[in-house]
Amino acid sequence: MMVSSTPCCARRDPAFRWLAALLLAGWLAVAGSALASDKSTVRQAAIRATPHGYVLDADINIVLNPTLEDALTKGINLPFLLELEVTRPRNWWFDEDIGEAVRKQRIYYHLLLRRYVVENGYTTQTAATLGEALALLGRVEDWQMLERGALRTGKRYAARLRLRLDTEQLPKPLSIGAVTSDQWELVTPWYDWSFAAPALPASSPP
Repeated sequence: MMVSSTPCCARRDPAFRWLAALLLAGWLAVAGSALASDKSTVRQAAIRATPHGYVLDADINIVLNPTLEDALTKGINLPFLLELEVTRPRNWWFDEDIGEAVRKQRIYYHLLLRRYVVENGYTTQTAATLGEALALLGRVEDWQMLERGALRTGKRYAARLRLRLDTEQLPKPLSIGAVTSDQWELVTPWYDWSFAAPALPASSPP
């Protein structure tokens, strides 16, 4: 007959059960955090008003799998698309589409300079390490995405944002292989949020 090694009083002690539950919750939190760190995600995003319209600021955590990291170090360009959708919720009908915006981004390793090059829209920056380069790629600042008058001050809107690897722009042999291989996939989940349209500051005189 098998005998339990846990004393009967310990199994029935509420303090013992509370401690065991606390340890289990801590372990699950650590495991969940480790799992989340292995995925690319949009950490935060916000829309601001400027004299010229509305701009987006965002912070995206980008994680490359070994296949993408190896391709990058061999000089292969990795093109990305930053996609934004803005809608106005309506109670009795479909949401109103306010606007969509897409920005092309790119990261590659310059074999002669031995530095990573990051292109965000019209801005080009370099970094000595992959970690620094991915941080630059995931930093979105002052992205002009809606013109003046596109939003009504004080009204509530919904927005969603994601970043994905543009496999169609990969070199042909790779883009064909990417169709059947999940190793050439990178896409963040949609980041959804709602906001009240901020007031536009007065435009500066010409």
